[in-house]
Amino acid sequence: MFIRKSWIVSVVAIGIGVAALSGCGATKPGEGAAAKTGAAAANANPDQDGWWCKEHGVPEGECALCSAKVAADFKKKGDWCKEHSRPESQCFICHPEFAEKFAARYEAKFGKKPPALEE
Repeated sequence: MFIRKSWIVSVVAIGIGVAALSGCGATKPGEGAAAKTGAAAANANPDQDGWWCKEHGVPEGECALCSAKVAADFKKKGDWCKEHSRPESQCFICHPEFAEKFAARYEAKFGKKPPALEE
């Protein structure tokens, strides 16, 4: 019985570690994320250099929907929309005008409009 329990704990711990390292694809912070494969990988734009989160329309390093650490930082600053489980400053549901701000940053960097959101 002890061996089975420790084996299960090990498998769960490995699964959590893999999910934490996967990048974008999660719908809520802390739920883990699927690796970008299949259609998402096929639609990747090589000139983005991993800078843009196509799923959520913000720079990858600022995507609280993909990173529990980034989400925690936003929560710590008090920038959090509890209703939609994302930073208030990135809540395009409550503030559609914020999407334009992020799109302008993308355009300034790449000289073209950002890809359509996948959500």
